[in-house]
Amino acid sequence: MHTVALIGCGRISFKHIEGFVDNVNSLKLVAICDVIRDRAGEKEREYRKSIPSAEIGIYTDYRKMLSEKKPDIVTIATESGKHKAIALDCFDVGAHVICEKPMSLSTEDADAMIASAKKNGCKLAVCFQNRYNPPILKVRNAIETGRFGRVLHGMIQIRWNRSEAYYAEAPWRGTWEQDGGTLMNQCTHGIDLLQWMMGEDAVRVQAQTRRFMRPIEAEDFGAAIVEFGSGAVGMIEGSANVFPTNLNETLSVFGEKGSAVVGGLAVNRIDTWRFADVTSPDDTEEEILKLNEKDPPTVYGFGHTPLFRDFVEAIELDHEPVISGERGKKALEIILAIYKSQKTGKAVDLPCDFSTSEMKGYFDR
Repeated sequence: MHTVALIGCGRISFKHIEGFVDNVNSLKLVAICDVIRDRAGEKEREYRKSIPSAEIGIYTDYRKMLSEKKPDIVTIATESGKHKAIALDCFDVGAHVICEKPMSLSTEDADAMIASAKKNGCKLAVCFQNRYNPPILKVRNAIETGRFGRVLHGMIQIRWNRSEAYYAEAPWRGTWEQDGGTLMNQCTHGIDLLQWMMGEDAVRVQAQTRRFMRPIEAEDFGAAIVEFGSGAVGMIEGSANVFPTNLNETLSVFGEKGSAVVGGLAVNRIDTWRFADVTSPDDTEEEILKLNEKDPPTVYGFGHTPLFRDFVEAIELDHEPVISGERGKKALEIILAIYKSQKTGKAVDLPCDFSTSEMKGYFDR
């Protein structure tokens, strides 16, 4: 049994509580921390609805929590700009870390987190839970078994709505210092999926971003072309302005011998499944589409539970978690290259060192 603590009780924290409850045989929640004590108390009550006997410390100072509770694992769900500092403090006391996306807002901070985890003998994972969506795993398996042949191009479309009220609810949202824009916050999951499917790392990015409507510092729309080391090309479309509500998040992958499209509200439904090698009567597009389930109740899906389970296994068997710090950094690098491309007006080669802070004031000029 591993003790675990949660730092940050905002919008995504209920999925962490869900993950703790679903993994109760291996994770024992011992502390919850938020700068607003009432929010931490709310999550404590949420957890104890399922685990009434739990004894959970409530904190507003995470350093005090680390000192008193000494958790084996910490999940970080604060503002993105605070991830690095909190993670380093956790590693310094020997706690493993599961960090919400994006892991940081600069390549320098991401590298510092990765290095500190290794130095202190700790595990680091990034919450890209959509990798565990069954349709996504099915596409990934088709890539790994060669069913696509050579992967030629792919596309991720995130067509969502984030209202002015959403940004007003938490003033850090949409700021360069603590968040970045819709690509860094809402679209980072899809960008991670795109790069994961393309076979090799991204090598060049050309992009355009805009602040069309929302009252924020950063972008509310972005589009990019990404070149990968294999020669494959990826396209990114991300918006927080789709009227009137969230429309879809769709991943498309096209190869010499196969085409697959996963859509739905949050890459949760197979829309296209066409391959040269139909492996069985159940493998036809007609039969595959019959297996689709309804959209999940939120865009967050159900992936935190298996992600947490994988993390526990990584600790116990001493191997890297599926979405390690190094793997989680790849989507971050693409997004930062998109920002740099917008700022310079040029294509950007990867890897590149960049930070959201370098975009400060860009759209206010």
